[in-house]
Amino acid sequence: MFQLRNIIFSVCLLIFSFRSFAQNGFCSAKNKSFKDNEKLTFRVYYNVSFVWINAGNAHFIIKPDELNNHKVYHVTGDGRTAKTYVFFKVNDQYETYIDKETLLPLRFVRNVNEGGFKINQDVAFNHKKGIATSDKKEYTIPKCTQDVLSAIYFARNINYDEYKPGDKIPFSMFLDDKVYNLYIKYGGKEVVETRMGTYHAIKISPLLIEGTIFEGGEKMTIWVSDDENHIPLRVESPILVGSIKVDLVGYENLKNPFSSAISE
Repeated sequence: MFQLRNIIFSVCLLIFSFRSFAQNGFCSAKNKSFKDNEKLTFRVYYNVSFVWINAGNAHFIIKPDELNNHKVYHVTGDGRTAKTYVFFKVNDQYETYIDKETLLPLRFVRNVNEGGFKINQDVAFNHKKGIATSDKKEYTIPKCTQDVLSAIYFARNINYDEYKPGDKIPFSMFLDDKVYNLYIKYGGKEVVETRMGTYHAIKISPLLIEGTIFEGGEKMTIWVSDDENHIPLRVESPILVGSIKVDLVGYENLKNPFSSAISE
């Protein structure tokens, strides 16, 4: 009973008080946090009446690829409900093709099946012209616009040491043929204990897009690893009925040492 666009967006959208760095800096970041063939696996739990239920899994995989003569990170994010979870069936797949030079998306593909609700979308980005093409229609987009999946990987390269608790980091995202002006609120650093271990973490709260089960606002909390990888460790959020928790349960081929781990 979860909507993957918000899990993908939040499962790690690491995206001060609105400083001038935000938009210009987002256009010139260099990748220091991930590499080809990285794989992250998450387990999603649903809570109702104080009982946590295994609701499903989400996987994020990076493969090297080429698109329109650009070398890209081909990122796939997919989420499926567990066979034992009978409340709400999900089978979603998201793909983004991220330019390795600019860390901006060149193409975004979404195939969604959530309880019989289906969406198939293919978006091409032309950042020089400031245009996103979706279903043969053109939409004007701001400079450095991300899609819901590329934003996660772009935001992993933010240096959170430059911010203080309460700062907001703004960005633009194109989804459902609309541009959303969103932000992540930085909440400081703390130790978080998950099902996989105990970690030094960075705490953030994204501004969510209101959906079928999520309310809009800053009610979701995300903890990401306090090291150069900036991978999500835990996500917690209330939903319209109950709450969800998302935990990292597996990782492969990280770019940097997983130095935030205290114990696993």
